Amino acid sequence: MTDDETVAGTEDEFGNNLGVIFPHLQELEKRFFEIVTDGNIPEARVFLEDHPEFNINATNFQGVSALHIAVNERNTAMVEYLLSHPDIDPSDTHLHAIRDNQVRITVLILNKLNELTPGLEYAGVTHSPDFPDDTIPLAVAAQYGHFEMINMLRFRRHILQKPHPPSCNCDEVCKPERDKGDILTIEKMRLFMYSAVSNPVYICQTEEDPILRAFELSAELSREASFDKEFYPDYKALSSEVSNFATDLIACARTAEEVECVLKQTAGFGRSSTFAYPRLLLALDYEQKTFVAHPNVQQIVESKWIGTWHEWKVRSMWWKCLSVIPQIVMLPLVAFIVLFAPNSKQAKFYEIPVNKFLSSVANYLIFLTFVFLQSRSDKTEQLRGPPDTGYEWVLAIYVISYTAAFIRLCIMDGPVRCFRTRTNWYELVMLVLFILTFLFWIVAALDVRMNGQRDLERKYWHKYDPTLIAEGIFCIATIMAFFKLLFICQLDYDLGPLQLSLVKMIRDVGHFIAIFGIIVMAFTVGLCHLYQYYDGMVQTDDESKLKTEQENSFVDFKSTLKTLFWAVFCMSPVESADVIIENLPGDRESETIINQHSFTEFIGYFSFASFQFISVVVVLNMLIACMANTFTRVTDNVNVEWIFGRTEAYVDFMLTTTLPPPFSIFSIFMGLRPVIEFIKILFKPPPGKRARWDFVNCCYIEDLEEKKDERFAEVMTQLMQRYLRQYERRVEETDVQKLRKELMEFSNILKEALSPS
Repeated sequence: MTDDETVAGTEDEFGNNLGVIFPHLQELEKRFFEIVTDGNIPEARVFLEDHPEFNINATNFQGVSALHIAVNERNTAMVEYLLSHPDIDPSDTHLHAIRDNQVRITVLILNKLNELTPGLEYAGVTHSPDFPDDTIPLAVAAQYGHFEMINMLRFRRHILQKPHPPSCNCDEVCKPERDKGDILTIEKMRLFMYSAVSNPVYICQTEEDPILRAFELSAELSREASFDKEFYPDYKALSSEVSNFATDLIACARTAEEVECVLKQTAGFGRSSTFAYPRLLLALDYEQKTFVAHPNVQQIVESKWIGTWHEWKVRSMWWKCLSVIPQIVMLPLVAFIVLFAPNSKQAKFYEIPVNKFLSSVANYLIFLTFVFLQSRSDKTEQLRGPPDTGYEWVLAIYVISYTAAFIRLCIMDGPVRCFRTRTNWYELVMLVLFILTFLFWIVAALDVRMNGQRDLERKYWHKYDPTLIAEGIFCIATIMAFFKLLFICQLDYDLGPLQLSLVKMIRDVGHFIAIFGIIVMAFTVGLCHLYQYYDGMVQTDDESKLKTEQENSFVDFKSTLKTLFWAVFCMSPVESADVIIENLPGDRESETIINQHSFTEFIGYFSFASFQFISVVVVLNMLIACMANTFTRVTDNVNVEWIFGRTEAYVDFMLTTTLPPPFSIFSIFMGLRPVIEFIKILFKPPPGKRARWDFVNCCYIEDLEEKKDERFAEVMTQLMQRYLRQYERRVEETDVQKLRKELMEFSNILKEALSPS
């Protein structure tokens, strides 16, 4: 420490505490800093010759040395002269040069580091005021997106390793780090490295398929954001940045052929697929909403959706809805054409995805018609056992065919993607309910055959009679079947966002139910036996002879839970908390005494009122506020959210067979073609392909040979060149804006200085 440095905790001559330690420059050091700032090399040489004991590595209170000043001033000659001094310590100046994109100065400092210690240029810097410990040069260049700097460092064999995610607990790296290192330092450095490897310019220079890399990084960062809640905003911001990079790349495409070339790539998909655009499926899997919703991608998706039927796009919404009606009548004709003339022009027309959609909707309306007819069947004269309306067999055929189609979709699409969508989960539950209905009908038939009592009147049936259970399950299945029509609404521009908002709000309701369940359980447990003694008591007024019976609100757990639940909807009476005690005998035979347990009643009323206030006033209003916030959030991003959801529906219909169930039974060979191909490859694998099975993808065909697509390489080169040019233009515009702002500030200062006081 120099003579002029101050020490924390000491006092000056006036008795004031001087605070934290800061290095202060001596007069000679200040003079040398001024010389370096001016860039006067001869004067600097004379100064150092006159003061041979001078500390050339002296720093000011900010930790800035003379070499730092030369680097920040972009004075290459001064940097070269200072580096020629035998006692110079480069410290972290090469990182400053890299940050400011000074390639020539960076090379000079890196060469100096290698002169001091061979290979020192690759080492991480410690104790830097501006950079985290162990920061390497390429990490800084990548984080700031300097193309030429990254290229130069990679030419010098600098390597940047992707960090292990926060959720990783490997024995090789993560466990030893956590045991020996500082947790905060590790997490900060991990975030710093993620920001480096996820920079678009770095990805462009290091990846052959930057779009695939962007998908993977975006999904990983989003996943780790949920794991590392402390840095949630930082990881989410990086995830969004990488996702936008993939979108910006596809936005640089100028022809449909370039977009199709990108979407047809199978890299990263992991298995063969009959779908024309595997990269689109991958984007849906990674939830790259801005990429999927970009107009360039949507143009390809829309052209695939309508095929050659361009008239469909110009139809109004009502005309499109009415198009389903003739399709209902034409379904048998469509089935005949597809089966017996599969290569005809008409058959190709009905293979268009939008026609598949119309056929599916028309077929589903037929199914709903039979469900409705079965649901409205007269039960007044129904006998024990399964119903005998005649519709049961039609429903069974439909449900079995829908189940077979669902299994086929699961095999083709893979279980992971199949069960990733809400629609497929919903359909699975609905089909299970219908199957359970059929099973209980069978059980009811067996019960009647074994035990008889076919003509037993309904009011004498057992409460768990198989027919009653089947009717209850069928009721829920019917509700779900008709409710499924909501999913069709997501294809419409006006109804789709509303349906999307409804789904998002259901999530809010789920969160509300978790909180509300805790509140209800707390009050239920406290009140469940408070009024147990008074159950069934009747109090008679001596004068009016009116009788008042004790409410069974808080006499047991079930009654208390029911009372509190309906209280949320203001359907529980206020008298639920009254304590009624039966008349007690008085002194004379004609007199009775009415006792009152006021404290118990007070506790009951207080608890009941507290529950009403917390649940209705506080929690319900909180739910309304959350739902309003969700609706606002969805509507603010309605176009992207809706288009992404619509594309998922498009893809599902593109993967279905031309004929909907149960007509698809007649073309079962075409529907099972992927299964047959899987079996053939399983027993006799051709070169480059192998049949695989796992819990993630179920049955799938793996491509062992990676095919080099030269056209894709050309397209990616062109896209990256266009992107980097746009990126450079944005940087230049930002620099110009900063310069204008600085000039305006300088002009204002001059005006104030020159204005008469």
